[in-house]
Amino acid sequence: MDRLKKIEKKLSHKEEEYIRESKLLVKHSEEYESLEEVFNKPTLMSIYKLMNKKVIKWVNGIISSGKESRVYYAMGWKGELALKIYLTTSLEFKKGLIQYLMVDPRFPRIRHDTFYLVKLWAKKEYTNLKEMYSKGVPVPKPIALHNNVLVMEFIGKDGLRAPLLRETSLSNPQKIYFLLLNAMEKMVREVGLVHGDLSEYNVMILDDSIYIIDVSQAVPITLPISIELLKRDIRNINNYFAELGVEIISDEEILRRCTEVE
Repeated sequence: MDRLKKIEKKLSHKEEEYIRESKLLVKHSEEYESLEEVFNKPTLMSIYKLMNKKVIKWVNGIISSGKESRVYYAMGWKGELALKIYLTTSLEFKKGLIQYLMVDPRFPRIRHDTFYLVKLWAKKEYTNLKEMYSKGVPVPKPIALHNNVLVMEFIGKDGLRAPLLRETSLSNPQKIYFLLLNAMEKMVREVGLVHGDLSEYNVMILDDSIYIIDVSQAVPITLPISIELLKRDIRNINNYFAELGVEIISDEEILRRCTEVE
């Protein structure tokens, strides 16, 4: 924290004004309120660092909003990006963070101050994305991380995000169902992670391909809670596609495929 305070002092008022007025372009007045909530000084400093490193050029408009984070559309030097900013003010969020972080052996030392926890949560999602992406699980490509700001591939075209599974009228739901099952199996068997909150709300559809998002809570399959989380993921996906009239595979068979030792 001392190091952060020293850096904060170096960031002049003029630089802050420049970031706010010239770089963070917000089109609608209702988005300005969200900006004020999200873009506190540490977050502005992280964005400033990412700009200096030529990761992003500018940020413009909110893509999605949740209890733990906001996702903004951004432009980088090589094309469109998504900027996920984890909120540092939610006490409810802090309780959830501790619950998931304390059981994950990849993050053994946990301090309980909020900003530290939020940074660690962002690091957890970045780490999960890197591990999944490297094994071919369909997730957005992680680009960079600085404190509570995660930069990743933008899933969409020309500034319009791809729709969520729940927002899409599928021409071939059976195909999408099997793509999801394959992704779940690969996530567990090859990466060793369970998503833990998989549903039609965190799968995006673009050009008949799937992208699994919101992987911050994913945990190693070796943890005692992982099987129950995996069962819930399977149940969520099967229930959704059953309502679409898809011929589903039983929960038990999917669980066996994901966890059976060869």
